[in-house]
Amino acid sequence: MKAEELEGRRLRLQAELDAAKDQAERNRLGQFATPTGLARDMLRYAGTHLGESTRVRFLDPAIGSGSFYAALLRVFAQSKIAGAVGYEIDPHYGTPASALWGRTGLDVRSGDFTRAAPPAEREKFNLLICNPPYVRHHHIGGGEKQRLKVRAREAGGVEINGLSGLYCYFLTLCHAWMADGGLAGWLIPSEFMDVNYGASVKRYLLDKVTLLRIHRFNPNEVQFGDALVSSAVVWFRKEKPPRDYEARFTYGGSLQQPELDRAMPAAALRRTAKWTRYPAKADHEAADAPLLGDLFTIKRGLVTGSNDFFILPAEEIERRGLPMEWFRPILPSPRYLPANEAPADGKGNPVLERRLFLLDCRLKEDEIERRHPRLWAYLEEGKARGVAERYLCRHRTPWYAPENRAPAPFLCTYLGRGDKKNGKPFRFILNDSQATAANVYLMLYPKPPLARVLQGNPHLKRQVWALLNAISPAAMLGEGRVYGGGLHKLEPRELGNVPAAAIAELLPGARPRRAEQGELFAA
Repeated sequence: MKAEELEGRRLRLQAELDAAKDQAERNRLGQFATPTGLARDMLRYAGTHLGESTRVRFLDPAIGSGSFYAALLRVFAQSKIAGAVGYEIDPHYGTPASALWGRTGLDVRSGDFTRAAPPAEREKFNLLICNPPYVRHHHIGGGEKQRLKVRAREAGGVEINGLSGLYCYFLTLCHAWMADGGLAGWLIPSEFMDVNYGASVKRYLLDKVTLLRIHRFNPNEVQFGDALVSSAVVWFRKEKPPRDYEARFTYGGSLQQPELDRAMPAAALRRTAKWTRYPAKADHEAADAPLLGDLFTIKRGLVTGSNDFFILPAEEIERRGLPMEWFRPILPSPRYLPANEAPADGKGNPVLERRLFLLDCRLKEDEIERRHPRLWAYLEEGKARGVAERYLCRHRTPWYAPENRAPAPFLCTYLGRGDKKNGKPFRFILNDSQATAANVYLMLYPKPPLARVLQGNPHLKRQVWALLNAISPAAMLGEGRVYGGGLHKLEPRELGNVPAAAIAELLPGARPRRAEQGELFAA
């Protein structure tokens, strides 16, 4: 049977197997099949890095129904394939895959790859292509996680962070299965390029193998229709890296025709904790320029523990007869701020259609019962609803006292998707009111040098706001992280790394300098 016919049968089989399995279970086990076109692109790219005379020994440690093997048969002549092995832990997929491919030379091994013993040297593989299961760390039990950490350390020589997903263990475990000089292509979530736990993966890619290329797909073009995760393809050879070398970073489009392409020195990769800024940003652009973190103290908005209980509309407070003296204004979610501004009335309350207030009382309960019986009754209602037993409430005294977040003159949205008009996923809000904000915002408090300038000239506040909104989307996106479907997120430290030279120009005299950054992997 021809390779095209086999792939057609595989696709029908994949659809049947997926439909017969609960979606929640597939999400928990990280079972997302690789699209045919992408699998073929990866094998074609692999072919450009293998010599004409090379006979392929192929390994896929999470083979599923065999999308990569199907692509292997379409790209490589049968005479070029010396052997092929695939592991599949779930018999729901493994048994049908074995029946489908049994006569083509693929050895489908049923079982947990992470427990399998690596082969002898002469039986190792020179081409490894894998889309490992995307199982998040909280679905990996403590004992299992410790076992994986030990095996990864023995195989790849790196210490995997306990917050890592299963794909990080797969990548390093496979080191012991690859022949020297062998080529590996991994289809994995791009989040490792930015998050703290990804440092161990990046250390492996820079120190233990020779990183060839990382292609990151446009997050607005999710590779898996049923998994909201942005994807990257990581290519490397199992060989010690040269002293001074460069790896290709590409973005968007396809493996063969990316939208952006840049060679990045390994030394530059060691200096930065966020690799998703490449290839859009050259290393020399990360110069000693003022950053938002030099000008502002940036904090997440407060976490209440139960917004439904602690944040009330003005009408609800009045209806219940609760004492307004123990409530303070809080901004609504960004969708209720269409103008990116929160003007204030004479009492400092924001003049908005949606007027919300945060319960902020630190009196003891017996005093509340004596002085404010209706407020005490509301707290008793919260206990009956289980609010007092929630994690955050249990760990503060009293349980109804919120975090202390003073009003901030500037705020930035924490999550967002690209606006179709201007491409900006994040918005800066001008807050002229005395309202605090919840954790859907990042709060920017001017540091003393900027605060003094603003205090002496209040009109500059709007100018600073305009300059914040003038920051290019590329500068913001280069510091944040992105998830499938184009959902972007910024943490306070990430926002603090955004360049802010234009705002620094408002300061008299010398501008604040960017703090020196040590090597990411310094001992």
